[in-house]
This record gives sequence, C-alpha cells and structure tokens, in this order.
Amino acid sequence: MTEFACVVDAYDALGECCLWCPATRRVWWLDIQRPCLQSYDPLSREHRAYPLPGKHCGCAALRKSGGFVVALDNGLHAFDPATGAIEFLLLAGPDQPGNRYNDGRCDRLGRLWIGTMDIDIRRPSGSFYRIGADRSVRRLFDGITVPNSTAFSPDDRTLYFADTPKHVIWAFDFDLPAGEIANRRVFADLASRNGFPDGSCVDAEGFLWNAEYGGHRLTRYAPDGRADRTVELPVTNPTCCCFGGDNLDTLYVTSATAAPKPGRATPAAMEGGLLALDVGVRGLPESMFGG
Repeated sequence: MTEFACVVDAYDALGECCLWCPATRRVWWLDIQRPCLQSYDPLSREHRAYPLPGKHCGCAALRKSGGFVVALDNGLHAFDPATGAIEFLLLAGPDQPGNRYNDGRCDRLGRLWIGTMDIDIRRPSGSFYRIGADRSVRRLFDGITVPNSTAFSPDDRTLYFADTPKHVIWAFDFDLPAGEIANRRVFADLASRNGFPDGSCVDAEGFLWNAEYGGHRLTRYAPDGRADRTVELPVTNPTCCCFGGDNLDTLYVTSATAAPKPGRATPAAMEGGLLALDVGVRGLPESMFGG
C-alpha cells in the first residue's frame, strides 16, 4: 500500500496547479474558486496563504526572474508573494465573456501553455494557447470545455492534454524548438471509469501521473498509454499532482472540497486538503516562465 498523509487540511474549494519551487523549498498551489496562492514547507510544516484579487485564479507558474505568473480574471500577472506586488503582463483568451483561465504548464524553453474555459462549464468555448517568453500569444485550437493535464515528456517529444468532460487524455507530437504540436491522438480513454482526467505530472521515468476528479484515485500511465498503477486516495476529488522535496521524491496531490454528505455540516476530513505520498519514484524539475 502507498503511504500518504494530509499535510495541510486546507479545505480548498478547488485546490489546483501544485508545483515545487527549489528556491523556496516549498510546494505551491492554488485555490481557484477562493483565489489565493498557498505554500507548504515540508521541513517546518508551515502553511501560508496569499490572497489574490478577482473571482478566480486558474493557473500559476514559476518565473525565471523570481516569483510567479498567475492567471487572474483580467489576464496574466507577475506576482511576488514576498511583497504582494502584482504586475499585469498580458491578456490571452478570457476577453470572451464568461470564460476564465484553467490548467497550464511551462515547457523547457520558458513558454507557457495554458487553456481557457467557460466558468459555468456549459459551453465548449475554451481555447488552448502558447505564450512566449517575449509575451507573444498564439491560439492553437478551440472547442475546449475544461482544459487540463498539460504536461511534457522528458524527451520533449510529447505534449499531454485533456478536456476533462470528454474522459480522454490526448497526446500530441511536440516540437520543442519550434513550439509546435501535431498529430493529436488518444493516449488514455477513461470513459469506463467513474473519474474524470484532471491535472497531471510526469515522473523521471517518463510515466504520466493523472489525478481523477470524482474517482478517489491517481493513475500512472506508461509512455504507450498503458495504465501501469492505480493509487486509491482518501479524497473524492483529487485535482492535480506534482513531485516535490529536495530529491523530488514526494508526490503532492491537491483536492477539491466535496459536498457534505446528508447529516454532515462540514466536508469529510482531508477533502480539499493537500496530500503527500511516497510512491517510490522521483519527478522532474518544474520548468519556469522565461518572460
């Protein structure tokens, strides 16, 4: 059995977008619906929260120049948790009324790949964007309902992406120098499972770890799409995962608060919390935005 612990009982409405920062030696993540950036120090066990303006914060990424890029309602901003300073960078996507940002990740050349979605999850009105370190914006494709699972293979030849309600994780051929994707194909089909593909990360062996929203589990997929391992979790809605710690050997998992069961005034323990797991493999360093 996999050992796990709830290291922060955050009761996040929608915890997401966890990542490890080697400079601060903390794991960082968001609560999208009660917008704040949070951090946890595994040595001191200190938890901090940094409120953000607006109604949503859909994505966060490390910046090479320090701090973070955060995707707020009115665009992408640079954010320094140490000072609270926020600087507008650019607007890509949510100029369409009713849309917001969601999952994203940087490639190893410092570009941010990020999706948008309808806030009420009623329309496939979202798009997938590539944002360069020079703040250039390219829209890659449309028709997305809930963008998720953005991740890159260790050899930079594959980009993974999911549209959560479609129960499918796709793989694209990825050209890192050109920043191009092609040949979309089904990587994993979750239609027969009771969970939906949410956030993902890739380990040092090139296997994709995916959090299954509503499924109480993580699934590890081999590079050929074969389900290699399933880890059952004590939370209903795991949302994202990342490897952290100085040796990148702890798998952190964010979650969303499930509705209380009849007769309960509050959610069950660990729902909306940050979990830490020992899964016996290591991860890869998180890439940073170069702009």
